Amino acid sequence: MAEKSNFVDQIKIFCRSGHGGAGSRHFMRTKFNPKAGPDGGDGGRGAHIILRGNKNLWTLLHLRYHKNVLAENGENGSGNNSTGRSGKDIIIDVPLGTIAYREDTGEKMAEIMEDGEELILLQGGRGGLGNAHFATPTNQAPEYAQPGEPGEESFIILELKVLADVGLVGFPNAGKSTLLSVLTAAKPKIADYAFTTINPQLGMVEYRNGASFCIADLPGIIEGAAEGRGLGHRFLRHIERNSILLFVIPADSKNHLEEFNILCNELREYNDEMLQKDFVIGISKADMLDDELKAAIARELPKDIPHVFFSSVTQQGLTALKDLLWKTLQQATV
Repeated sequence: MAEKSNFVDQIKIFCRSGHGGAGSRHFMRTKFNPKAGPDGGDGGRGAHIILRGNKNLWTLLHLRYHKNVLAENGENGSGNNSTGRSGKDIIIDVPLGTIAYREDTGEKMAEIMEDGEELILLQGGRGGLGNAHFATPTNQAPEYAQPGEPGEESFIILELKVLADVGLVGFPNAGKSTLLSVLTAAKPKIADYAFTTINPQLGMVEYRNGASFCIADLPGIIEGAAEGRGLGHRFLRHIERNSILLFVIPADSKNHLEEFNILCNELREYNDEMLQKDFVIGISKADMLDDELKAAIARELPKDIPHVFFSSVTQQGLTALKDLLWKTLQQATV
């Protein structure tokens, strides 16, 4: 239960940007001329609501207790051509890979992909012009000043699609969580039953010469995920952003090729573009195989997809797996 509450990949918030301040209808007063002319200042801009990418966030959990985001209004203008203060913008930090939609129309409003990237979610209203702007030779004492423009308000859905270099794909209990725990510093919840991974787990794999890459263990896929069964679309949404998909198939599978084909079919049903990614096959639990069995399994697998045998328990084949993933990543980014 604790794990479920710590990873939030979709949340609804109510946002309202600030109203612009009203322009001032003020007239200069001097000792000798009580109506020396209009000097009403402009109203200040209402505060924007801004999304900002933060590479140190992996979840939308921090927004769970801030579901009403109400921005400051701009101040009204005043005499002596003084412009009102603008409202203080509200910045919402979100993980990389966050998309914002309007709840009522489904319109995509923003997509944050880079650390420090800022996008205005809702614009603050413009401040109104003071009466000093409306003076003319024929109307030297205008009584009119503009009101400020209203801000915007909307219920907004924030949705996170995990950004990782490598996504682990496999049936429940294929050994993905264990692999992640030995390759990275991540500590996923691991147990010997299906559907242990309820939410995506991320970790950094340290490679040679200080290089590293990000790997994500995604909730186990089952036949019918594309129709929304099991963890369904929530799982598949996170795979969309991975550069490489590592198919983890256990050594004790009854039919390794059939398992691979079922996983591919689920991806195809969800989104054809999934099959344009680079694939790598990892045969897990390989400590139970001798060379003869490895050769037999290798003959089953597709010839055009690289594969590696590994065991997370004995650490066998892990260096070869990291080398293969790194090599494939470099080819993918060329």
